[in-house]
Amino acid sequence: MKQKNSKGEALKFSGKWDLAPAPESTDHIEIKKEYQLFINGKFYKPSSGKYFPSINPANEKHLSMIAEANEKDVDRAVKAARKAFDGTWSKISAKERGKYIYRIARLIQEKARELAVIESLDGGKPIREARDIDVPIAAAHFFYYAGWTDKLKYAFPNQSPKAVGVAGQVIPWNFPLMMAAWKIAPALATGNTVVLKPAETTSLTALKLAEIIQEADLPPGVVNIVTGAGATGAAIVNHSDVDKIAFTGSTGVGKVIMKAIAGTEKKSTMELGGKAANIIFEDAPLDQAVEGVINGIYFNQGHVCCAGSRLFIQESVYDVVLRKLKDRIQALVLGDPLDKNTDIGAINSKEQLATINKYLKIGQKEGADMFQLSCDIPKKGFWCPPTLFTNVSQSHAIAKEEIFGPVLAVQTFRTIDEVITKANNTPFGLSAGVWTDKGSKIFNLTSQMRAGVVWANTYNKFDPTSPFGGYKESGHGREGGLHGLLPYLNI
Repeated sequence: MKQKNSKGEALKFSGKWDLAPAPESTDHIEIKKEYQLFINGKFYKPSSGKYFPSINPANEKHLSMIAEANEKDVDRAVKAARKAFDGTWSKISAKERGKYIYRIARLIQEKARELAVIESLDGGKPIREARDIDVPIAAAHFFYYAGWTDKLKYAFPNQSPKAVGVAGQVIPWNFPLMMAAWKIAPALATGNTVVLKPAETTSLTALKLAEIIQEADLPPGVVNIVTGAGATGAAIVNHSDVDKIAFTGSTGVGKVIMKAIAGTEKKSTMELGGKAANIIFEDAPLDQAVEGVINGIYFNQGHVCCAGSRLFIQESVYDVVLRKLKDRIQALVLGDPLDKNTDIGAINSKEQLATINKYLKIGQKEGADMFQLSCDIPKKGFWCPPTLFTNVSQSHAIAKEEIFGPVLAVQTFRTIDEVITKANNTPFGLSAGVWTDKGSKIFNLTSQMRAGVVWANTYNKFDPTSPFGGYKESGHGREGGLHGLLPYLNI
């Protein structure tokens, strides 16, 4: 029976409730007006005296000024890391190393609320994602690798594993704290020292992590955090006393780094771009699959390299899945990232928004049909409503190239062989998703799809015990799990 109003007229439900604002408080956080470089256990001003602004992408308000490291600063950080490796970190017992790492994990937990709010302010992501995913997973990685410190001889029996030395690490802007944990925790657990550079647009939680490391009394020089743009990262990559490079970012930059270290003895892990296929079969739990698609591409604004940006729907259920997907999109809430009701936050930067808008125009020019969330866009900040394209072919740019935004390209398929061919028709190979109630179908696809991670009846689930990484132009090496230890060891 339909509900009626006082005039007897049938009520229509738009798919979205009017929710009272529920903003997370910022009273408990501390953001300094100016942040320095963290080198040898202390904060130092950059030798150049240069700083760059960090802004809130949701309202374009100024948050802080961040120090810009040049080659001289990077050299100082690398020398501090080398001194700490030779003099302290490689000599203390594995059990003691584990205690330090465990202490960092506990401090992250204690400061979780502050870290989540700063992550949301600095990156534009919804507070729910920062609070429930980013910060807990960051802490979990330190906890997990703290347990491996005194077990390396069991992980690699009869192989005499030894630390590589100084690890240079460059991380992206999409998961600043979590990526720092992915890089730093296994490096420390295996006895290495670190020089890390966060992305210039999201440096704040990495610098907060530096404060936590200082509070944990980690020996000076074991972890050094230098901020800056591409030139700072290049200085780390090209430094002759860095033994291993760990990079997460675009495929283009990854190729530049690989060329730079070719011919040297530097080890490397690269976690690069992706164009993941999310596949829905006719026997899938359709409501669950639609929610998984939303989680895979929209809740994170598409700001993950493993985002399920290509959706393949079996023809027999295409109409019903598309209807459910559009209804679900219209129920999403775009707005203030600190509001606990918000599903869709801000795009990280003006430059990234311009890239996304360029692809929206390309998609329409190529003949695809565009559907977007109908909502009010804030006047300040960088915003893109969740978007999906239908009538997409394999040759469309939106189906081939990484957009790194909340843009979904939808295609259909009839047979398993067809969808495997379509899913693999990409230079990337980072991740994929399969939705079906047949276990045999899942194993058949996962054995034939060229992707480093394949989720079954779920999407974007991460765990420190599970390795993550890709094939082809999505990089090489693995992070997480036992596999994540290997790149930081000489066997």
